Amino acid sequence: MKIAVLSRNSKLYSTRRLVEAAQQRGHEVRVLDALRCYMNITSLRPTIHYKGENLTGFDAVIPRIGASVTFYGTAVLRQFEMMGVYPLNESVAITRSRDKLRSLQLLARKGIGLPVTGFAHSPDDVQDMLKMVGGAPAVIKLLEGTQGIGVVLAETEKAAESVIEAFMGLKANILIQEFIKEAGGADIRCLVVGGKVVAAMKRQGKEGEFRSNLHRGGSATLVRLTPEERSTATRAASIMGLNVCGVDILRSNHGPVVMEVNSSPGLEGIEAASKKDVAGMIIEFIEKNQKPNNTKTRGKG
Repeated sequence: MKIAVLSRNSKLYSTRRLVEAAQQRGHEVRVLDALRCYMNITSLRPTIHYKGENLTGFDAVIPRIGASVTFYGTAVLRQFEMMGVYPLNESVAITRSRDKLRSLQLLARKGIGLPVTGFAHSPDDVQDMLKMVGGAPAVIKLLEGTQGIGVVLAETEKAAESVIEAFMGLKANILIQEFIKEAGGADIRCLVVGGKVVAAMKRQGKEGEFRSNLHRGGSATLVRLTPEERSTATRAASIMGLNVCGVDILRSNHGPVVMEVNSSPGLEGIEAASKKDVAGMIIEFIEKNQKPNNTKTRGKG
């Protein structure tokens, strides 16, 4: 197979591992910077060009699209889909998962456990919304934030009101969520490939830090999942329509709650903690499922 990896940086651990795993299995791989791809959008022969070259002959595409380039990256992926190339994750599913509010609404509709979450437009509704999520302490999140950036723990009601008003004053869209104290600054990252949890790790925030992201100095250890946690992760992936994703779960007093579904999960932490060849499993999934035009959306939506 000829596989394209959409990644801005070929030196990143996840990109390197996917390239290695594909090459070890005899595939031809090419890393393409999505921002250097440009498209000829036509109904007869849609094409993608890259630094002056017309890209042809690809069988599959692995999107590693960063949150900051979601709009352009998914447009490039959609063009590949229109050309009949098999996408590991479809453009419409990535777009859906990147919209935090939309993804939470979709998960809630299907009965997935979530932290109590509030969303409002007017500063006048802040006090009532804080009551709705159980008061302070509360977690305030920027809708556009990633890797723990733009996430604030407001310890008191006054602090929460000040932070919310400040964000709203900047015209930023925010979510307000209940603080799951019993999670103790730890979450569980479940890596789902093809409807199965293939690896899981517990991420623990460093001392005094409630965010457990590895980018923020958190540590990762192997964890044993309960059947309920496993089922929650696979259902969340299915609702989002993602073949490969990281589902972040908190252990709360009322069972597992989903924080986020990440359509482009990093492989370094999970491979180190689980000692599993996750990149190899992803390539194996593509081998089993790759067919021309095997895209539910065919570039629609």
